[in-house]
Amino acid sequence: MRILSIGKVLEHTGLRIDSIEASELSHHHDIERYDYVVINGGDGTIRRVLTQLHSLEKPPVFILNPTGSFNVIAKIHRAPAISNVLDMLATGKIPKTQKHHLFRINDQLFLFSAGNMGDLQHIFLSETLRFGWLKHGIAKYILAVIFLLPVHLVMTPFMLASKTRFFIFTPLRLIKQFGSFYGEVPKELVIDLENEYNMLELDGDIVTVHGSKLHIRQAGNVRVVTR
Repeated sequence: MRILSIGKVLEHTGLRIDSIEASELSHHHDIERYDYVVINGGDGTIRRVLTQLHSLEKPPVFILNPTGSFNVIAKIHRAPAISNVLDMLATGKIPKTQKHHLFRINDQLFLFSAGNMGDLQHIFLSETLRFGWLKHGIAKYILAVIFLLPVHLVMTPFMLASKTRFFIFTPLRLIKQFGSFYGEVPKELVIDLENEYNMLELDGDIVTVHGSKLHIRQAGNVRVVTR
């Protein structure tokens, strides 16, 4: 059994674990020989790693070791403690897995969240506050919500009615669509933002997407270890 850890050095008696930094991933050309890949980090790190690995002919099973502020993806899958997963693998047990569906906006991958509404404003301000004692933890996100609350209360109804604003958040898939909010990604959705360069929030990252038209579609799935 071969295991690759991305973003942190992991060791466990009875297991062979190779460790690399996320920045080295593009130069690591033999990922398919690994049975499991551990992703150490938050939602943004998971998105960036899966962007490079999800299209492999035989993708590995992914183990999440959440170290971010929100860790939404890990919460969705009730990711077990990394020590428990490694103990299980060391004794020859096969951990339980479930599918995580992936989506694309043009050439950008995302896993659960995308938009240019209040989510984008929130991430902008949260990242501005990422320094000093606010650098780690969720305090910066809570402060950003408090600071932006008056703006969101006024602007959200208008953004929900706008054809150039949208927000996708699949953990709320019970609400398939409400105005420009989507809890479920259809097979293909086209949104015209009327600008060639657009800043979007994807899983807590801020990215620039070129092209006025956004083609949003389903992009397969990967298997993630769960409880």
